Amino acid sequence: MLRGHCEGADHRELMAWPHWALKHLYAPVGVMFGKFPQGAAETGRRGQRIPPPPFSFLPVRASVRPLDPRFLETTPDLAAALAVSVDDGRDVFKHISCEWKAVREWASSLPRPAKR
Repeated sequence: MLRGHCEGADHRELMAWPHWALKHLYAPVGVMFGKFPQGAAETGRRGQRIPPPPFSFLPVRASVRPLDPRFLETTPDLAAALAVSVDDGRDVFKHISCEWKAVREWASSLPRPAKR
C-alpha cells in the first residue's frame, strides 16, 4: 500500500516502474500484478463504474492464462511469456543484484509497451 504525498509526483507515476519490473519478473512463472492509484476512476470491461481506491496498491494474484494475455496487449513479449508460464519454483531475483543501481539498470533495459 502506498499512502501519503510525494511533492511533484502522483501515485500512478510513483508505481509505474516498480509495477513494470514486477510484471517482467513474475509473468514467466504465472503471477500477475495490477496497479491501482488512489482516487483513479476506472470503468470495467462491461462499462460499469469501478469505485476509486481509497489508497494506492499493487495487487498480486495467480494468472488466468486464457484471460490475462489481453491485459498485456501492448507488451506482446510479456503476453507470450504469460501464455506459457510455469510456476517451477525458480528464484525470479536470481539474475538481479540487490544493489539499487543494478536494479534500476536492469529495469531500464526492459522493452517499453507499444503505444495504442
